[in-house]
Amino acid sequence: MSNAAVYPPPSAPPANMFGNVPGYEGIAAGGGGYLPPPMPAEPIAPPQPGPAPADWSIPSLSEDVAREAFISFASSHCCYRSDPATDGVITNMEPCNTFRYRLETFTESRSTEWAHKPHEGEQPDFYTQTAPQPWEVRVTPPNLFTNHKEEIRVPYTSSLKECHSCHAQGTMACKECQGNGYKPCFVCNGTGTKNDETCTRCNASGKDRCSDCDAHGTKKCDTCGGKRQLLTYIQLKVEWTNHVEDHLVEQNSGLTVDDLHSVSGKELFKNNQYLVYPLLGFPNPAIAQVSERLVKEHQSKHAQNSRILQQRQTVELIPITKVNYKWKADMHVYFVYGNEHKVSASNYPATCCCCVIM
Repeated sequence: MSNAAVYPPPSAPPANMFGNVPGYEGIAAGGGGYLPPPMPAEPIAPPQPGPAPADWSIPSLSEDVAREAFISFASSHCCYRSDPATDGVITNMEPCNTFRYRLETFTESRSTEWAHKPHEGEQPDFYTQTAPQPWEVRVTPPNLFTNHKEEIRVPYTSSLKECHSCHAQGTMACKECQGNGYKPCFVCNGTGTKNDETCTRCNASGKDRCSDCDAHGTKKCDTCGGKRQLLTYIQLKVEWTNHVEDHLVEQNSGLTVDDLHSVSGKELFKNNQYLVYPLLGFPNPAIAQVSERLVKEHQSKHAQNSRILQQRQTVELIPITKVNYKWKADMHVYFVYGNEHKVSASNYPATCCCCVIM
Protein backbone atom coordinates (compact mmCIF):
# COMPACT_ATOMS: atom_id res chain seq x y z
CA MET A 1 0.00 0.00 0.00
CA SER A 2 1.33 3.42 -0.97
CA ASN A 3 1.51 6.47 1.26
CA ALA A 4 1.85 8.90 -1.63
CA ALA A 5 1.37 12.52 -0.71
CA VAL A 6 -1.70 14.23 -2.12
CA TYR A 7 -0.79 17.48 -3.90
CA PRO A 8 -3.54 19.89 -4.90
CA PRO A 9 -3.05 20.38 -8.65
CA PRO A 10 -2.59 24.04 -9.57
CA SER A 11 -4.81 25.42 -12.29
CA ALA A 12 -1.98 27.16 -14.14
CA PRO A 13 1.78 26.83 -14.65
CA PRO A 14 4.04 28.46 -12.04
CA ALA A 15 4.82 31.42 -14.27
CA ASN A 16 4.01 32.90 -17.63
CA MET A 17 6.61 31.35 -19.89
CA PHE A 18 5.81 33.47 -22.91
CA GLY A 19 6.18 37.00 -21.61
CA ASN A 20 9.24 37.51 -23.78
CA VAL A 21 7.76 36.23 -27.05
CA PRO A 22 7.30 39.30 -29.28
CA GLY A 23 3.62 39.80 -30.01
CA TYR A 24 2.47 37.52 -27.17
CA GLU A 25 3.44 39.58 -24.13
CA GLY A 26 -0.10 39.81 -22.79
CA ILE A 27 -0.94 36.12 -22.91
CA ALA A 28 -1.62 34.34 -19.63
CA ALA A 29 -2.98 31.00 -18.51
CA GLY A 30 -6.53 32.21 -19.01
CA GLY A 31 -5.93 33.11 -22.64
CA GLY A 32 -5.04 36.23 -24.53
CA GLY A 33 -8.52 37.00 -25.83
CA TYR A 34 -9.58 37.72 -29.37
CA LEU A 35 -7.04 39.55 -31.46
CA PRO A 36 -7.93 42.47 -33.73
CA PRO A 37 -7.31 41.50 -37.35
CA PRO A 38 -4.95 43.41 -39.64
CA MET A 39 -6.45 46.31 -41.54
CA PRO A 40 -8.44 44.94 -44.49
CA ALA A 41 -7.94 46.05 -48.05
CA GLU A 42 -10.58 48.35 -49.43
CA PRO A 43 -13.09 46.68 -51.75
CA ILE A 44 -12.50 47.53 -55.39
CA ALA A 45 -15.75 46.35 -56.94
CA PRO A 46 -18.21 49.13 -57.83
CA PRO A 47 -21.59 49.31 -56.09
CA GLN A 48 -23.97 46.70 -57.43
CA PRO A 49 -27.49 47.77 -58.45
CA GLY A 50 -30.37 45.49 -57.71
CA PRO A 51 -31.80 43.22 -60.38
CA ALA A 52 -34.27 44.53 -62.92
CA PRO A 53 -37.84 43.32 -62.50
CA ALA A 54 -38.29 39.87 -63.99
CA ASP A 55 -40.77 37.11 -63.44
CA TRP A 56 -41.40 37.56 -59.74
CA SER A 57 -44.68 35.66 -59.73
CA ILE A 58 -45.26 32.40 -57.89
CA PRO A 59 -47.76 29.85 -59.24
CA SER A 60 -50.90 29.64 -57.14
CA LEU A 61 -51.13 26.73 -54.73
CA SER A 62 -53.75 24.17 -55.73
CA GLU A 63 -56.36 22.94 -53.27
CA ASP A 64 -55.03 19.38 -53.59
CA VAL A 65 -51.51 20.43 -52.57
CA ALA A 66 -52.86 22.59 -49.72
CA ARG A 67 -54.94 19.68 -48.41
CA GLU A 68 -52.07 17.17 -48.69
CA ALA A 69 -49.81 19.52 -46.76
CA PHE A 70 -52.47 19.94 -44.05
CA ILE A 71 -53.00 16.18 -43.74
CA SER A 72 -49.24 15.63 -43.44
CA PHE A 73 -49.07 18.36 -40.79
CA ALA A 74 -51.88 16.79 -38.73
CA SER A 75 -50.37 13.29 -38.93
CA SER A 76 -47.05 14.60 -37.59
CA HIS A 77 -48.73 15.63 -34.31
CA CYS A 78 -49.73 12.75 -32.06
CA CYS A 79 -52.42 14.84 -30.37
CA TYR A 80 -54.11 16.05 -33.57
CA ARG A 81 -57.04 14.13 -35.00
CA SER A 82 -57.07 13.93 -38.78
CA ASP A 83 -60.74 14.91 -39.24
CA PRO A 84 -60.27 18.66 -39.86
CA ALA A 85 -57.52 18.03 -42.41
CA THR A 86 -59.35 15.28 -44.30
CA ASP A 87 -62.96 16.47 -43.97
CA GLY A 88 -62.62 20.24 -43.77
CA VAL A 89 -64.00 22.16 -46.77
CA ILE A 90 -61.63 24.76 -48.23
CA THR A 91 -63.61 27.93 -48.87
CA ASN A 92 -60.93 30.40 -49.92
CA MET A 93 -57.17 30.61 -50.56
CA GLU A 94 -55.24 33.89 -50.47
CA PRO A 95 -51.59 34.46 -51.45
CA CYS A 96 -49.54 36.30 -48.79
CA ASN A 97 -46.16 36.00 -50.48
CA THR A 98 -43.30 37.67 -48.64
CA PHE A 99 -39.88 39.00 -49.65
CA ARG A 100 -36.98 37.78 -47.53
CA TYR A 101 -33.63 39.57 -47.55
CA ARG A 102 -30.75 37.53 -46.14
CA LEU A 103 -27.24 38.81 -45.40
CA GLU A 104 -24.43 36.41 -44.54
CA THR A 105 -21.06 37.60 -43.26
CA PHE A 106 -18.37 34.93 -43.12
CA THR A 107 -15.64 35.82 -40.61
CA GLU A 108 -12.42 34.45 -39.17
CA SER A 109 -11.41 35.24 -35.58
CA ARG A 110 -8.23 34.31 -33.74
CA SER A 111 -7.34 34.07 -30.07
CA THR A 112 -4.35 32.73 -28.14
CA GLU A 113 -3.96 30.86 -24.88
CA TRP A 114 -1.40 28.98 -22.79
CA ALA A 115 -1.49 25.23 -23.56
CA HIS A 116 0.43 22.07 -22.74
CA LYS A 117 0.56 18.38 -23.54
CA PRO A 118 2.54 15.39 -22.20
CA HIS A 119 6.10 15.48 -23.51
CA GLU A 120 6.53 12.59 -25.92
CA GLY A 121 10.00 13.28 -27.19
CA GLU A 122 9.26 16.39 -29.24
CA GLN A 123 12.13 18.82 -29.56
CA PRO A 124 11.18 22.21 -28.06
CA ASP A 125 11.63 25.07 -30.51
CA PHE A 126 11.36 28.10 -28.24
CA TYR A 127 13.75 30.84 -29.44
CA THR A 128 15.12 28.80 -32.36
CA GLN A 129 13.38 31.28 -34.68
CA THR A 130 11.12 34.26 -34.32
CA ALA A 131 7.55 33.14 -33.62
CA PRO A 132 5.04 34.25 -36.25
CA GLN A 133 2.40 36.75 -35.17
CA PRO A 134 -1.10 35.31 -34.61
CA TRP A 135 -2.44 36.55 -37.95
CA GLU A 136 0.72 35.38 -39.76
CA VAL A 137 0.18 31.70 -38.89
CA ARG A 138 -0.99 29.92 -42.03
CA VAL A 139 -4.25 28.02 -41.77
CA THR A 140 -6.50 26.41 -44.35
CA PRO A 141 -10.02 27.88 -44.15
CA PRO A 142 -13.09 25.68 -44.63
CA ASN A 143 -15.61 26.14 -47.41
CA LEU A 144 -17.09 29.61 -47.53
CA PHE A 145 -20.03 30.28 -45.19
CA THR A 146 -19.25 27.16 -43.12
CA ASN A 147 -18.76 27.23 -39.33
CA HIS A 148 -15.52 25.57 -38.22
CA LYS A 149 -12.91 25.66 -35.43
CA GLU A 150 -9.24 24.74 -35.28
CA GLU A 151 -6.51 24.73 -32.62
CA ILE A 152 -2.94 25.19 -33.84
CA ARG A 153 0.39 25.13 -32.01
CA VAL A 154 2.22 28.36 -32.80
CA PRO A 155 5.68 27.50 -34.17
CA TYR A 156 8.77 28.45 -32.15
CA THR A 157 6.92 28.87 -28.84
CA SER A 158 7.28 25.40 -27.28
CA SER A 159 9.45 24.59 -24.27
CA LEU A 160 9.74 21.91 -21.58
CA LYS A 161 8.70 22.18 -17.96
CA GLU A 162 8.08 19.82 -15.08
CA CYS A 163 4.48 18.73 -14.70
CA HIS A 164 2.75 21.10 -12.30
CA SER A 165 0.09 18.55 -11.28
CA CYS A 166 2.31 15.72 -10.05
CA HIS A 167 5.44 17.78 -9.41
CA ALA A 168 7.34 15.66 -11.95
CA GLN A 169 6.52 12.41 -10.12
CA GLY A 170 4.52 10.94 -12.99
CA THR A 171 1.89 9.65 -10.59
CA MET A 172 -0.85 11.10 -8.42
CA ALA A 173 -2.63 9.75 -5.37
CA CYS A 174 -5.70 7.78 -6.41
CA LYS A 175 -8.80 9.88 -5.76
CA GLU A 176 -11.03 6.83 -5.40
CA CYS A 177 -9.17 5.44 -2.38
CA GLN A 178 -7.43 8.65 -1.29
CA GLY A 179 -4.04 7.05 -1.86
CA ASN A 180 -4.64 4.09 0.51
CA GLY A 181 -4.92 1.37 -2.11
CA TYR A 182 -8.00 0.00 -0.35
CA LYS A 183 -11.60 1.12 0.13
CA PRO A 184 -14.21 0.13 2.71
CA CYS A 185 -15.81 -3.15 1.69
CA PHE A 186 -19.08 -2.38 -0.06
CA VAL A 187 -20.75 -5.52 1.34
CA CYS A 188 -20.16 -4.86 5.04
CA ASN A 189 -19.54 -1.10 4.76
CA GLY A 190 -16.08 -1.56 6.29
CA THR A 191 -17.23 -3.31 9.47
CA GLY A 192 -15.91 -6.77 8.64
CA THR A 193 -19.23 -8.37 9.53
CA LYS A 194 -22.68 -8.64 8.06
CA ASN A 195 -25.74 -9.93 9.85
CA ASP A 196 -23.48 -10.77 12.83
CA GLU A 197 -21.37 -13.03 10.62
CA THR A 198 -17.91 -12.68 9.16
CA CYS A 199 -18.01 -10.88 5.84
CA THR A 200 -16.88 -13.35 3.22
CA ARG A 201 -16.24 -10.61 0.71
CA CYS A 202 -13.33 -9.06 2.63
CA ASN A 203 -12.53 -11.93 5.05
CA ALA A 204 -13.47 -9.68 7.97
CA SER A 205 -10.85 -7.08 7.06
CA GLY A 206 -13.45 -4.47 6.18
CA LYS A 207 -11.32 -3.50 3.17
CA ASP A 208 -11.62 -3.96 -0.56
CA ARG A 209 -8.80 -3.61 -3.05
CA CYS A 210 -9.20 -0.41 -5.04
CA SER A 211 -9.78 -1.48 -8.61
CA ASP A 212 -9.06 2.02 -9.95
CA CYS A 213 -5.38 1.91 -8.94
CA ASP A 214 -5.04 -1.87 -8.52
CA ALA A 215 -4.30 -1.31 -4.81
CA HIS A 216 -1.18 0.74 -5.54
CA GLY A 217 -2.62 3.94 -4.09
CA THR A 218 -1.36 5.92 -7.06
CA LYS A 219 -2.37 6.36 -10.67
CA LYS A 220 -0.69 7.73 -13.73
CA CYS A 221 -0.90 11.52 -13.71
CA ASP A 222 -3.71 12.70 -15.98
CA THR A 223 -1.90 15.92 -16.90
CA CYS A 224 1.41 14.48 -18.11
CA GLY A 225 0.31 10.90 -18.75
CA GLY A 226 3.14 9.68 -16.53
CA LYS A 227 5.80 11.45 -18.63
CA ARG A 228 6.74 13.83 -15.78
CA GLN A 229 7.36 16.66 -18.24
CA LEU A 230 5.08 18.85 -20.31
CA LEU A 231 5.59 20.47 -23.66
CA THR A 232 4.20 23.97 -23.16
CA TYR A 233 3.38 26.28 -26.04
CA ILE A 234 1.14 29.04 -27.31
CA GLN A 235 -2.03 27.71 -28.84
CA LEU A 236 -3.82 29.62 -31.56
CA LYS A 237 -7.57 29.11 -31.70
CA VAL A 238 -9.09 29.93 -35.09
CA GLU A 239 -12.86 30.14 -35.51
CA TRP A 240 -14.76 30.64 -38.74
CA THR A 241 -18.33 31.81 -38.27
CA ASN A 242 -21.14 32.49 -40.71
CA HIS A 243 -23.28 35.28 -39.29
CA VAL A 244 -26.74 35.08 -40.87
CA GLU A 245 -29.46 37.69 -40.55
CA ASP A 246 -32.89 37.56 -42.20
CA HIS A 247 -35.42 40.31 -42.69
CA LEU A 248 -38.98 39.93 -43.94
CA VAL A 249 -40.59 42.58 -46.14
CA GLU A 250 -44.31 43.09 -46.74
CA GLN A 251 -45.16 40.52 -44.10
CA ASN A 252 -48.87 40.27 -43.29
CA SER A 253 -49.43 36.56 -42.61
CA GLY A 254 -48.37 36.63 -38.97
CA LEU A 255 -45.53 34.17 -39.57
CA THR A 256 -42.22 35.17 -37.96
CA VAL A 257 -38.65 35.23 -39.23
CA ASP A 258 -38.01 32.05 -37.23
CA ASP A 259 -41.00 30.34 -38.87
CA LEU A 260 -39.62 31.06 -42.32
CA HIS A 261 -35.92 30.57 -41.56
CA SER A 262 -35.95 26.88 -42.48
CA VAL A 263 -37.86 27.16 -45.75
CA SER A 264 -36.79 28.27 -49.21
CA GLY A 265 -38.49 30.42 -51.82
CA LYS A 266 -37.99 31.70 -55.32
CA GLU A 267 -34.53 33.21 -55.58
CA LEU A 268 -34.70 36.65 -57.18
CA PHE A 269 -31.16 37.86 -56.55
CA LYS A 270 -27.88 36.60 -55.07
CA ASN A 271 -24.34 37.92 -55.06
CA ASN A 272 -21.28 37.44 -52.90
CA GLN A 273 -17.90 39.12 -52.77
CA TYR A 274 -15.36 40.27 -50.20
CA LEU A 275 -17.62 43.15 -49.07
CA VAL A 276 -21.05 43.48 -50.64
CA TYR A 277 -22.70 46.79 -51.39
CA PRO A 278 -26.29 47.70 -50.53
CA LEU A 279 -28.85 46.91 -53.21
CA LEU A 280 -29.11 50.42 -54.57
CA GLY A 281 -32.02 50.93 -56.91
CA PHE A 282 -33.69 47.65 -56.03
CA PRO A 283 -37.27 47.70 -57.38
CA ASN A 284 -38.64 47.13 -53.87
CA PRO A 285 -37.64 50.17 -51.76
CA ALA A 286 -38.05 48.31 -48.47
CA ILE A 287 -35.43 45.75 -49.53
CA ALA A 288 -33.04 48.52 -50.57
CA GLN A 289 -33.44 50.16 -47.16
CA VAL A 290 -32.90 47.01 -45.11
CA SER A 291 -29.96 46.02 -47.31
CA GLU A 292 -28.28 49.37 -46.68
CA ARG A 293 -28.84 49.11 -42.92
CA LEU A 294 -27.71 45.51 -42.47
CA VAL A 295 -24.65 45.81 -44.71
CA LYS A 296 -23.48 48.81 -42.70
CA GLU A 297 -24.18 47.07 -39.37
CA HIS A 298 -22.44 43.82 -40.32
CA GLN A 299 -19.33 45.48 -41.70
CA SER A 300 -19.02 47.66 -38.62
CA LYS A 301 -19.79 44.99 -36.01
CA HIS A 302 -17.94 41.97 -37.38
CA ALA A 303 -14.75 43.77 -38.39
CA GLN A 304 -13.88 44.71 -34.80
CA ASN A 305 -12.51 41.38 -33.51
CA SER A 306 -12.59 39.26 -36.65
CA ARG A 307 -11.66 39.39 -40.28
CA ILE A 308 -14.44 39.43 -42.87
CA LEU A 309 -13.59 36.90 -45.57
CA GLN A 310 -16.74 37.06 -47.67
CA GLN A 311 -20.29 38.37 -47.66
CA ARG A 312 -23.37 37.11 -49.47
CA GLN A 313 -26.79 38.70 -49.87
CA THR A 314 -29.89 37.01 -51.20
CA VAL A 315 -33.42 38.11 -51.99
CA GLU A 316 -36.13 35.45 -52.12
CA LEU A 317 -39.87 35.53 -52.63
CA ILE A 318 -41.30 33.13 -50.06
CA PRO A 319 -44.64 31.60 -51.08
CA ILE A 320 -47.26 31.84 -48.35
CA THR A 321 -50.88 30.86 -48.83
CA LYS A 322 -53.63 31.58 -46.32
CA VAL A 323 -56.18 28.77 -46.44
CA ASN A 324 -59.67 29.35 -45.04
CA TYR A 325 -61.64 26.19 -44.38
CA LYS A 326 -64.90 25.11 -42.77
CA TRP A 327 -65.21 22.21 -40.35
CA LYS A 328 -68.27 21.40 -38.25
CA ALA A 329 -69.96 24.70 -39.15
CA ASP A 330 -66.99 26.77 -37.92
CA MET A 331 -64.42 28.67 -39.97
CA HIS A 332 -60.72 28.07 -39.42
CA VAL A 333 -57.41 29.13 -40.97
CA TYR A 334 -54.01 27.60 -41.69
CA PHE A 335 -50.98 28.75 -43.68
CA VAL A 336 -48.91 26.81 -46.21
CA TYR A 337 -45.48 28.34 -46.76
CA GLY A 338 -42.16 27.81 -48.48
CA ASN A 339 -41.25 25.55 -51.37
CA GLU A 340 -41.38 22.75 -48.79
CA HIS A 341 -45.12 23.36 -48.17
CA LYS A 342 -44.79 23.62 -44.42
CA VAL A 343 -47.98 24.32 -42.46
CA SER A 344 -48.75 26.62 -39.55
CA ALA A 345 -52.08 26.12 -37.77
CA SER A 346 -52.02 27.74 -34.36
CA ASN A 347 -55.63 26.87 -33.47
CA TYR A 348 -56.06 23.35 -34.77
CA PRO A 349 -59.69 22.51 -33.90
CA ALA A 350 -59.44 18.80 -33.00
CA THR A 351 -56.93 17.69 -30.39
CA CYS A 352 -56.91 14.88 -27.86
CA CYS A 353 -55.38 14.69 -24.39
CA CYS A 354 -53.43 11.46 -24.89
CA CYS A 355 -50.11 13.30 -25.07
CA VAL A 356 -50.68 15.73 -22.24
CA ILE A 357 -47.99 15.37 -19.57
CA MET A 358 -49.44 15.58 -16.09
